[in-house]
Amino acid sequence: VQLQASGGGSVQSGGSLRLSCAASGLTFSDYVMGWFRQAPGKEREFVARISWSGGSAFYADSVKGRFTISRDNAVTTVYLQMNSLKPDDTAVYYCAADRLDQKIRVGSPIYWGQGTQVTVSS
Repeated sequence: VQLQASGGGSVQSGGSLRLSCAASGLTFSDYVMGWFRQAPGKEREFVARISWSGGSAFYADSVKGRFTISRDNAVTTVYLQMNSLKPDDTAVYYCAADRLDQKIRVGSPIYWGQGTQVTVSS
């Protein structure tokens, strides 16, 4: 299984980025997908997750209203649209997959992707 994240970069405060995570080696529609992030010196934290069909999405309070998670099962990719970015959003962002929603909720999914760096300057 591979989860290949991309789309990170450096933006100014208030800017936008769109992260993508292309999955392979698994039946994508069987998996809940999530995004997590880890800032320097901090623990990894949940950002957003989306259900198998894409019908339900959940967000951390810190990103609610600014970030949108979506998925396209036809191309086995999950996205994270990040708007109104703040310096506090600076982190390495990771995508993750698990068959069970609970595993994503508690931050222990079976599969992790490599991270992509997001840097927001003030």
